Amino acid sequence: MGLWSTLTQHAKAQFLDVIQWLDDSNNTLVYRFPVFNQAIQDGGKLVVREGQAAVFVAEGRLSDVFGPGTYELSTRTTAISGFFESIKYGLNMPYKGDIYFISTRQFTNQKWGTSNPMMLRDADLGVVRVRAFGAFAYRITDPAAFIREVVGTAGLYTTEEINGHVKRKLVSALADTIGEAKIPVFDLVSQYMDLGDALRQRLTGWFQENYGLTLTDFVVENISVPPEVEKMIDTRSKMALAGDMNAYTQFQMANALPDAMTRPGASNPMMDAGMGLAMGQMMGNQFARAQQAPATFAPNTGLSAAPPPPPPPMETRYHYNGVGGQAELTAREIAARVAQARDGAHNVWAAGWAGWKKWSEVQEIVALVPAVPPPLPTVSVFHYTGPDGATATLSGTDVAARVRSAPGGRHLVWKEGFASWTDAREVGEIAALLGGGPPPPPPI
Repeated sequence: MGLWSTLTQHAKAQFLDVIQWLDDSNNTLVYRFPVFNQAIQDGGKLVVREGQAAVFVAEGRLSDVFGPGTYELSTRTTAISGFFESIKYGLNMPYKGDIYFISTRQFTNQKWGTSNPMMLRDADLGVVRVRAFGAFAYRITDPAAFIREVVGTAGLYTTEEINGHVKRKLVSALADTIGEAKIPVFDLVSQYMDLGDALRQRLTGWFQENYGLTLTDFVVENISVPPEVEKMIDTRSKMALAGDMNAYTQFQMANALPDAMTRPGASNPMMDAGMGLAMGQMMGNQFARAQQAPATFAPNTGLSAAPPPPPPPMETRYHYNGVGGQAELTAREIAARVAQARDGAHNVWAAGWAGWKKWSEVQEIVALVPAVPPPLPTVSVFHYTGPDGATATLSGTDVAARVRSAPGGRHLVWKEGFASWTDAREVGEIAALLGGGPPPPPPI
């Protein structure tokens, strides 16, 4: 490079009036402004637009962060007063600095997916592999942390360079969340939004602390099982829809007739068709009889097959959170915990519910919790003075007994709330025990 070219670049750097970034891309996170030899004119303007932030790095150390607005880059600016001391050296500038523009807008529709299947234990399917995919969105909320922890000295940083780290963290957390929730595979489709919200809340703090990012959205678009499992599910659905297995067997046999009639070596297509229909009828009849009659033993035919007994009814299992921690329990087991600690918190959740419920809101559990006996009636206690002057602390029943034993005597009682000692027969509770009626006249 010639001397004139060098001087020209120095001059452009020294007399650059406005520093700004007009971003035309959709994936740029950080852009380092190309200032020649890191020299900035004293008195220049810095323009930071909405959805942007600017970070100054002076001599390798982060100096300041500027939000949207227009700033004068002057030695009179306190935050950067020492940043432009290199101006007085002219073309020999020992003080180095960089200006990074950071896009703080929301980056949406970032795709994620499982590179390998997730292994889940399901009550209906056993151990099953599932795959999932969707989209997420984020924005930079701490530009300084993002520069320090992620960008470093890179002059240009895009979404492609960080999305790989973000996606791996999201997929790992999703597998943990589904495993901990123990949601059946057949019910996952009704939990997509709840899973996305739970995962976003779970990881927001981690991304802010480690990357300076905020996860603004997480969407689960689909969770699928392998093709062979899908075929098994389709087969089970067809069998459930068939209902009448006799008719279903005949229907399957009828569907197979065209192949049987056209297969090589078929000697008599019409005969084959008749045999197929007869076989279908026979198998359907046998299946119907097996469903209706129990197993019997005959001397010539032996033991006839009988259908197995139906499976016992499955008790509904709830996700429980309360005394003793979290667990998956039946209504009877939850009722036992409630009975042992009635004052504790007992919350339950089942697939399809919008949120957690108290145990008292689930009728199946309420019906199993034993009733609480009413409290014992309280017994009034009186301070008592009898005809002989002896004092004692007695119940109303005992005072009534003493009045009966000495009806002509003076029986005085007192308890908290009385203004003074009172004749026992004038106290309503004792008078009721004596059988009512006017008290006897006092002794002369």
